[in-house]
Amino acid sequence: QLRLVESGGGLVQSGGSLRLSCVASETLDNYIVAWFRQAPGKEREGISCIATGGNTHYADSVKDRFTTSRDNIKTTVHLQMNGLKSEDTALYSCAAVPAWSHQAICFWLKDQPAFFSQSFPPDSWGQGTQVIVSS
Repeated sequence: QLRLVESGGGLVQSGGSLRLSCVASETLDNYIVAWFRQAPGKEREGISCIATGGNTHYADSVKDRFTTSRDNIKTTVHLQMNGLKSEDTALYSCAAVPAWSHQAICFWLKDQPAFFSQSFPPDSWGQGTQVIVSS
């Protein structure tokens, strides 16, 4: 079973940057990987999705500020976060699903966010890393 561990969170001032990493127990070449975040008292929000071919999709709330990428180390996916705002404060988690059974799932990130989130089963998630942005 695939296991994911997130790292890179922390406390940063508004306008600053952080780079989160999602490290898997096996290669992620054949997995679609998404980043989610959940702020206290709010619903979990899907913010990015990277397909096996490298195509990326972003929620409007992070577009042009956040970038997800696959590392040359094939067990790792990153989330580069620039221009951080106080509203980005949340627990950030990555999740992965096999591409063969979830083709085109990234296209649902914006159009069907609830369906997108539910497509990643509980055992496909990491424990998360906390990001706090001070204003």
